Amino acid sequence: MRLPRKQSMSKRADFSRVRKDGQAKAGRFVVVSTLSDPSLPHLLVGFITTRKVGKAHDRNLLRRRLRSILQRHGHRLADPKRLLVAIPRVGAAQASFAELEEDWLRQVKRLGLFASGK
Repeated sequence: MRLPRKQSMSKRADFSRVRKDGQAKAGRFVVVSTLSDPSLPHLLVGFITTRKVGKAHDRNLLRRRLRSILQRHGHRLADPKRLLVAIPRVGAAQASFAELEEDWLRQVKRLGLFASGK
């Protein structure tokens, strides 16, 4: 279960640009950062999972869960021409899927990324 390669952010410059010029909202389990870019053909997504969040199997679990959350709710984004970065925080590996999903949705709503009425 992976995102299509064309939707994965892989360039360090893109991550840096989101951090420098974008908006971010931090929740209990995840930090969501975004930057609108009209020149993009579609959404580009990146996940940053550091060793602080746990061992390799914990980091892999978090990436799988975040991809699943994005696949469930990505269609609701109002403007898909943007860069989106999700960074799990310490303790996210111990959270349930529902808690992680709820926190991600809360941060995305705080950033105003969902289209109204969907």
